Amino acid sequence: MLSSTARQVTELPPDLAAANEQIRATARSYGLDFFETIFEMLDYDQINQIASFGGFPVRYPHWRFGMEYERMSKQHNYGLGRIYEMVINNDPCYAYLQRSNSITDQKLVMAHVYAHCDFFKNNLWFSKTDRKMMDGMANHATRVRKHIERIGIDRVEKFLDVCLSIEHLIDPHSVFLKRAGPDEPLSDSDVAGSEEPVTRFQSKGYMERFINPRKLMEEERTRMKAEADRKRKIVPSEPVRDVLLFLLEHAPLQPWQSDILTIIRDEAYYFSPQGMTKVMNEGWATYWHSTMMTKHYLDSSEIIDYADHHSGTVHMPPGNFNPYKIGVELFRDIEDRWDHGRHGKEFEELDTLGGPGRWNKENPGEGRKKIFEVRRIYNDVNFIDEFLTEEMVDRLKLYQYRRDPHTGQLRIVSRDYKRIKESMLYRLTNMGQPYIYVVDANYKNAGELYLAHKHNGLDIEIKYAIETLKGVQHIWTRPVHLQARIDDDMMLFSYDGKQSQQQKIHDDLPKPAHQL
Repeated sequence: MLSSTARQVTELPPDLAAANEQIRATARSYGLDFFETIFEMLDYDQINQIASFGGFPVRYPHWRFGMEYERMSKQHNYGLGRIYEMVINNDPCYAYLQRSNSITDQKLVMAHVYAHCDFFKNNLWFSKTDRKMMDGMANHATRVRKHIERIGIDRVEKFLDVCLSIEHLIDPHSVFLKRAGPDEPLSDSDVAGSEEPVTRFQSKGYMERFINPRKLMEEERTRMKAEADRKRKIVPSEPVRDVLLFLLEHAPLQPWQSDILTIIRDEAYYFSPQGMTKVMNEGWATYWHSTMMTKHYLDSSEIIDYADHHSGTVHMPPGNFNPYKIGVELFRDIEDRWDHGRHGKEFEELDTLGGPGRWNKENPGEGRKKIFEVRRIYNDVNFIDEFLTEEMVDRLKLYQYRRDPHTGQLRIVSRDYKRIKESMLYRLTNMGQPYIYVVDANYKNAGELYLAHKHNGLDIEIKYAIETLKGVQHIWTRPVHLQARIDDDMMLFSYDGKQSQQQKIHDDLPKPAHQL
């Protein structure tokens, strides 16, 4: 894999260095704000090596990185695709340029990268990420290699396989919440504040003892206190979405296993904002590279090459989902609508014939201000939920398609705006992963772990559910169960370390401590 010498920062050729200075200045003049950005020149093989590591020059040793490298190398060799840009969310940001690219491509990539760096620095969902992850990944690699030297590569790699199979079982929103940890118990005031008040009906003073009898009030207070005490003894005291953290705190892990699971969890949290903002991030970068290139950095000899590569970036065949295309079109639509005042209650209530066509409310500059605000606080789900309009669906032909089994041609099966938008949101919610919670760590009073799938409109896939159970069971060591709704039936999937089974949930089955 990549040698240590390739990690050294390479100096850009004079023409690229000059272009970099100009593009950086132009990006700042538009209001983009980014960390220091360092470009490195690499050949295609070195870029493939770094890309196989997720963009980092140094990662822990694992076979999946080798497989990814082989896949990308074949893709490049057979002309099926190539990497034009790669940038790391870090302070400073590191970005890679491929030596064989034309000067037009290099300028496009630089403009694209500066917009990504602006997004990394300013978008809310990246605000809790480790800005020194370049060093963090190298540290993770060192720790894993030490475990390999002491434990053996077979055991460590097998455990890495298990951890990577469940790396999605985190709670990306938890980094924005302050919760008591295992060694940080809730204070008395927290506990007291969490108890529900005794039911008291409003009454006149002279009727108080009849409307709210003292004895009844005391009985309810005693019952509620007993219920609160019972819940405090349950593990977990409430459903937990961060399954990896729960396993770190409660599973019988050896120190080296705990360290590896911690590494996988830390990296999962680092990468999660990228999954949550893929459409926005790529749309923002595409918006700015097209703006800067077409207005500032193309001469007549470069227009054809630029148009060819840009159109390839935003090409979206019917039935496909291209985050570059959808993201840039949404940002352009927002800018246009806010520049012309085509938003808000007053505009939406135009119901007279020809009303929207007669609308003439110019607000130049408001659109640019609005897209910067959107870039700062939204993720893909609320971005599409709020700004994808019915007109946009029709203009981009974001319909639902199905291939005709007789002719092999794509046919539109739905133009329903609400259905299309709902389907898109399902696809993006939680990065397309199911919501899985720990609801009982002592199921059937036998130390078995009970997980539950929170249904958000889409069923889980059974084969992935079983594989997830196997990974969790390997760490928990006792039998593990997963409750999930499949079609109209509530099912219970179980794995005891040897065999898996599934059954319909019925009244005779023991109930877990919590219900979702």
